[in-house]
Amino acid sequence: MFAEDKILIGCNENTDVSLLPKLANRHGLIAGATGTGKTITLKTLAESFSDMGVPVFLADMKGDISGLAKIGSETEKIKTNVDKYGLDTKGFRYQAYPVEFWDLFGEKGLPVRVTLSEMGPTLLSKILNLSEAQQGVLNIVFKVADEKSLLIIDMKDLKSMINHVVENKAEYESEYGAIADKSANTILRSLITLEDQGGNNFFGEPALDLNDFMKVDDNGKGIINVLDAQKLSLSPEIYSTFLLWMLSNLYQNLPEVGDMDKPKFVFFFDEAHLLFDDMSPEFGKKIEQIVRLIRSKGVGLYFISQSPADIPDDILAQLGNRVQHALHAYTPKEQKAVKVAAESFRPNPEFDTASVISELGIGQALVSVLEEGGVPGIVQKVDIVPPQSYIGAIDDSMRSELINISDLKPKYWQAVDAISAYEMLLEKIDSNPNVESEVAPVDKEIIEEAKVEIQKQEEIEVESPSQPQQGAAADVIGGILGTVLGGQQSAKGKRTKKTAQQKAIEKAASQAMNTAAREVTKGIMRGIFGQMK
Repeated sequence: MFAEDKILIGCNENTDVSLLPKLANRHGLIAGATGTGKTITLKTLAESFSDMGVPVFLADMKGDISGLAKIGSETEKIKTNVDKYGLDTKGFRYQAYPVEFWDLFGEKGLPVRVTLSEMGPTLLSKILNLSEAQQGVLNIVFKVADEKSLLIIDMKDLKSMINHVVENKAEYESEYGAIADKSANTILRSLITLEDQGGNNFFGEPALDLNDFMKVDDNGKGIINVLDAQKLSLSPEIYSTFLLWMLSNLYQNLPEVGDMDKPKFVFFFDEAHLLFDDMSPEFGKKIEQIVRLIRSKGVGLYFISQSPADIPDDILAQLGNRVQHALHAYTPKEQKAVKVAAESFRPNPEFDTASVISELGIGQALVSVLEEGGVPGIVQKVDIVPPQSYIGAIDDSMRSELINISDLKPKYWQAVDAISAYEMLLEKIDSNPNVESEVAPVDKEIIEEAKVEIQKQEEIEVESPSQPQQGAAADVIGGILGTVLGGQQSAKGKRTKKTAQQKAIEKAASQAMNTAAREVTKGIMRGIFGQMK
């Protein structure tokens, strides 16, 4: 609950535990066994960030996070805590929050798509569980595609590129090294499995623009972006890699902002152990780098897992704000986890932290937040402040209504299959074979000129951020099309009749323009896990 310009997390008879907004980007941890109240804490924090005008992203693993979009209702337990700690006098009121629903499968939210070109070979190898040799072949495939301006947007693009590289390996092996047919075949088989898990829905266009996650509503409340992960949780590699891609791109693309009064964006990573399970040292170092540096870009990261032991020590040490719900301590492994959790807190002389962790009730937690100067506060045992939104899941009709009225639905709902590596390799720019010889040079000419003009336009936009950015590059390239295609408008500006050949060339030019625009504006950087084009 956002009260008195602070995030009120929990209360006890003696004190309130509140997080200062300016320290909320020092990251955090929400831990505890299943059924101990982690979801309630997550909702309470998400509501608080929204109230202070900070957009939020979180995953809904069980469907009950969706209740953020519905006005809360009184229960006996909520009433008890509200009365006990005088929360109504501090601003507690039942309300709904602005929620944008997303779904990688496009069933319970706006479709989330990412191009394979943006994802890059490193993260894709993680999804496919490729060996080092197989990842090497995939790196070659992406390298060839980059150098030949063949965008890998979706699954059919990648398959075409793999087959192309294998069929022409005599040309590429002298520069890139051996290209094993066996490794290529293994990658193709893995792609079939990925398709069965929903890869065809996930990889494609229109690709997600992370700026659409970082918005506030008309009342100044931060939008809470909820990714439905009930079905996605069955594909943990896709889930963890998508969130890793998000982190990477936020880190890569957001500007440095230094110390702020509040975060620009808060990212909750539920089931955090999925990210770190079987992680290579290379991935671990890069994630540690992101966690360490992304706070200077105004982003707060909050990991949610059953035990602090699920988080690598180098990363755990950077999580300054911690909420620990109950942990069981029946087995030696569980007892060790309790010890790790207890040692992560600044001790409170009034109780033994390790003993209390095992005795906490549902909705209770041990909480320690950073105080002025960034010093960890003494751990306190508290009752977590209840959420003001509905506890539970909303029904499908309400969800559908919210999706239908979303301003972003026209942008993302319909998939687009633009020209990319698959079409270009098969020379399907146009079905008329008589104009193919004319299409190719126009295509190449416009791509090269478009790249230069788009880059010039982007430099102008960076120097003059007040100018409208959407469509500017397209306007510039539109002028190129008019020059190259020539003679297609009369002096009065009305279109004249085109020949079949002119239509074919125009179509190729338009597709080439789109290809060049995507390549320059979206394919240059793949984030910390990718490669520079």
